[in-house]
Amino acid sequence: MKKTQFIIGFGCAALLTLATSCSTGTGKGTVWDDQKTAGNYNPSRSLWGNDTVENEESFSPSYEDFVALNNDDLKAQFSDGAAPQPKHSPGEVGSRLPGIEGFHNPTQGESSVFKSLYFNTDDHIVRDKESLEALERVAAYLNAHPNVFIFVSGNCDERGPEGYNLALGTRRANYVRTKLIEQGVNPERIHTVSYGKERPADLGHNQQAWSKNRRAEFKIYQKS
Repeated sequence: MKKTQFIIGFGCAALLTLATSCSTGTGKGTVWDDQKTAGNYNPSRSLWGNDTVENEESFSPSYEDFVALNNDDLKAQFSDGAAPQPKHSPGEVGSRLPGIEGFHNPTQGESSVFKSLYFNTDDHIVRDKESLEALERVAAYLNAHPNVFIFVSGNCDERGPEGYNLALGTRRANYVRTKLIEQGVNPERIHTVSYGKERPADLGHNQQAWSKNRRAEFKIYQKS
């Protein structure tokens, strides 16, 4: 008799907890309060929304991977030893380079070298062999053409808060920059920018679109 009472009591408590969590949800799929910290993370919902893949845990981050949405904490979380940025930003006095609007997308001939690089969800490291080989080709081209300067832009898919994606885009661009510097490219010739989720290559709302939007792209300027 006591065992039956315990089971019924436990089941009622579980149902009450579930009902409470459902009634307090915003319905917007947001897991962060943008003005506070990751302590507001609700583990019952995913930062990236409802994915259609069978094993979501294979690419979703653990709880510890979530970061606070304030500038100091973001800088600390995303500091990964990237090489110092150039002394002057393009377009400012002393840089002798135009602003980013003066850089162009790879032409038909250049596009075989300056291909977009793609990332896994919540990842800033290029992992597949093809992309690593593409990075080597970019480095070889830049080392052979010392008058060519580039912008590397970091991009993300639509899921997650804006601040988080801007920081992740920065990390992706800086990773590419660091790998090129490791292969002998002058760091003063490589500039970076993050667009977060603001410039999707594919406007779809599915896995295929998201995989195309998690990328780093190149813009080029040849100094005469």
